[in-house]
Amino acid sequence: QLRFVESGGGVVPPGGSLRLSCTPTGFALNYRAIGWFRQAPGRSREGVSCIFTSNSTTYYRDSVKGRFTISRDNAKNTVYLQMNSLKPEDTAIYYCAGDIVSRDHCMYNDYGDEYDYWGQGTQVTVSS
Repeated sequence: QLRFVESGGGVVPPGGSLRLSCTPTGFALNYRAIGWFRQAPGRSREGVSCIFTSNSTTYYRDSVKGRFTISRDNAKNTVYLQMNSLKPEDTAIYYCAGDIVSRDHCMYNDYGDEYDYWGQGTQVTVSS
């Protein structure tokens, strides 16, 4: 079962911006962390960013530091990924996922093995 709905993807030129949204669907579980992952054609999955729901501690992969910002709005029950200064290599399907187990880190590897609940993804294309 899909547990999240992602939105906000689209086509932008290099240097442009997009804001992705991730909202749980159905009965909401007590997620301890929310992560954003991406996968481009012919490439393996990459862990992009994640955030703890308890203290808002965040993680970013090196290639997006300074350009992407993850945040959450508890009132709207939504997690966002603000993406600025987009590059063609950011082109991918972006997925959000939830982890219900309390852990020391919210990102251990690019596969997201600890994340059991996922969305269907939203396409981001950066092209001039």
